[in-house]
Amino acid sequence: MARNFTDVCKSMGISPSITRRMIYEYIENAKTHPTAEEIYRSLIDTLPTLSKTTVYNVVNLFLENDLLIAINTSNNEKRYELMHDSHSHFICKNCNKIYDIPKISTSYNADSIPDFRIDNEEVNLYGLCPECMKK
Repeated sequence: MARNFTDVCKSMGISPSITRRMIYEYIENAKTHPTAEEIYRSLIDTLPTLSKTTVYNVVNLFLENDLLIAINTSNNEKRYELMHDSHSHFICKNCNKIYDIPKISTSYNADSIPDFRIDNEEVNLYGLCPECMKK
């Protein structure tokens, strides 16, 4: 469910600027898990004063406030999505599309790594999507 951007910002103590709103709404509506570069390219015509640095700064602000999560892919590019229900990702190694799939948990014994604190568990599956398998 879409959240009111102004309310989300107020609850986190950040200013709901027009640029931040546009970046948030773009990510919210994008089904592609966009990179910062894709966000920039998609918004530059609407926001001609937008810079890549601004996009990265806003993305980092959203990450710091747990509004976004970064998806790490095998080709070392970060993709972003709004923080919402917990799920895993399937990444097609042919077309590079990222699909949301039900949450997959790994099994490990936390006692075997006692000096570490686990804050997040990310599971990405890699293979071929149905569209690429048809080709």
